[in-house]
Amino acid sequence: MDNVRILDKEFKLFISEKQIQEAVERMASRMNKELKGQKIFLIGILNGCFMFAADLIRNLDLDCTITFLKLASYQGTSSTGKVKRLIGLNEDIKDQVVVVLEDIVDTGITLDFIQKQLRGYEPAEIKLATLLYKPEACRQDVSLDYVGIEIPDDFVVGYGLDYNGYGRNLRQIYTVIE
Repeated sequence: MDNVRILDKEFKLFISEKQIQEAVERMASRMNKELKGQKIFLIGILNGCFMFAADLIRNLDLDCTITFLKLASYQGTSSTGKVKRLIGLNEDIKDQVVVVLEDIVDTGITLDFIQKQLRGYEPAEIKLATLLYKPEACRQDVSLDYVGIEIPDDFVVGYGLDYNGYGRNLRQIYTVIE
């Protein structure tokens, strides 16, 4: 599908399923090399990262576990600038290597919030991985360890990303047509 309609907006194809999978495989390959021999604790940020997390973990050859946090900072097509912690961390991550998995980093507000919260649990190290990164939109000083694809500051949907809850099921990533 080249174009899709979600609610009141039209979207055009931006990143193909093949490009997404190639990016995920590249990230997993780097993680497999750099984190080899360590026990890894993956923390996926819901709702958007569920597809990325599933594909990534299938490509990891590491001793790892995974859990999910649910946070929210979006309403419609823009960030509210405020992060709400909805579902917290129940596992002990003290002295473990933690890799936070995000679907997209734009303002960096969510990752900054998460990093500050996780430091209180005393992990050995916190690494940040995101499928998509919008460097033009980033307002926080977040150091990303693994980036799949850099994109412009456009609103995107699909592959776990949504527009008001819809479009997460699309296999490809679409950008809004203005």
